[in-house]
Amino acid sequence: MAQDIVPIELGLPQGDLVTLWAPRWREDGEEWEAFLGDGDDLYAFPDAAHLAAYVRTAEQHDLIDHPAWSAVPALNVPELIPDDDHSYDLVGVPELVAEDPDSWTISELAEIVGIVRSLADVCELDEVHEVLDATEGFSLLEQGRLPFTGREGERLWTDLSEAVSEKWDIVLDAIDGLITVPEVDATVLEQTAEELAAFLEESAESEAGVDTEAEELDEELTAADDDEEDEAPTGFWAEVGIDPIKIITNEREYYTLRCYLDDEPVFLGRDGRIDVWTSPKALARKLADANEFAEADLAEVSTWDDVLASATAGELEIEVDADNTYVLAGLAEDIADGTDSIDPTQLELAVELLTDAADWAGDESVGNALSTSESLGWLVSFVLRPDPNRLAPSAPFDGEQSEWRKLVESFEARLEVH
Repeated sequence: MAQDIVPIELGLPQGDLVTLWAPRWREDGEEWEAFLGDGDDLYAFPDAAHLAAYVRTAEQHDLIDHPAWSAVPALNVPELIPDDDHSYDLVGVPELVAEDPDSWTISELAEIVGIVRSLADVCELDEVHEVLDATEGFSLLEQGRLPFTGREGERLWTDLSEAVSEKWDIVLDAIDGLITVPEVDATVLEQTAEELAAFLEESAESEAGVDTEAEELDEELTAADDDEEDEAPTGFWAEVGIDPIKIITNEREYYTLRCYLDDEPVFLGRDGRIDVWTSPKALARKLADANEFAEADLAEVSTWDDVLASATAGELEIEVDADNTYVLAGLAEDIADGTDSIDPTQLELAVELLTDAADWAGDESVGNALSTSESLGWLVSFVLRPDPNRLAPSAPFDGEQSEWRKLVESFEARLEVH
């Protein structure tokens, strides 16, 4: 399956430049990855207009034989503007590691290090690999915040920060030294510059309209503060901060509990195994036996005894909100049919469930598979964060369907059915 060609922005010492990246794809039994360039040169441009002018006229470069290249010269300028998910501020890394290692910081740093590794692999930058291999922290970023918690996590983050402080200039110089800005046809550039200017003007006008609407909405919301407070979630489960959830697979429905502690998911279960029941009543009955859950991870939640007391008194009702209903059934088939067949809400909830379960179990496979550098992750990102400027994933989607099924099968293997 041919992976797509993605516009990206690199924040380098010489400025913010745009280029094209072809994430890993398989062809004739071999795996490939490439950037727009030729030989030892990485081609990059000051904006999407210059990039568009180049791709419409270029006859020789390293992406010319990519299976999806034929679609690129026909793209309009807005489609070649990198989205936020593919903008990598390499210059800003020292500032980033000066922050505390929260989820947002680690996620952004992981994306930057990922593209830097790809550049080092494709362009054979041994000195960059040496920097990234100098400390273990760089290789653990994809696992999220967990490796950087506790005393050992603090040491890892400190080592990583020191490596950036001492050696990140090596990375910047190596990549900056690859950059070549090719000349483009002046006539074509005039046309693409007009396209970009028109798009930016239209976006500015649209944004101005949105700002006006936002101001009006703010006034309405201010007047309705009391009503909103009345509509805040209420009831037993909202008070204890634990949610009943329903999981619908191809085989049947399951019920369990989950909450978040310091934004980290915690399921009813232990050792990465989620206890589930096939009906709400069965779950409520089991919760009446407090001894059964003495070692469950949820027992650490301060309000857990309130749940057990309510169950023991026969007063506990398992009511599941729509936002906590996760439908896995049918998604694999929808993925095979393409992005237009996928319900974004269903997919977003399914991704939330699989990611939460993997994070709770300390399993990085879901995060890796859903990275935007992977074909499944790119498809999921396209569906959940639609942007007219992004290239649509290309059929067939057999690989993405297969990867999704693996994730679902791995999740279902975690379920301890009672």
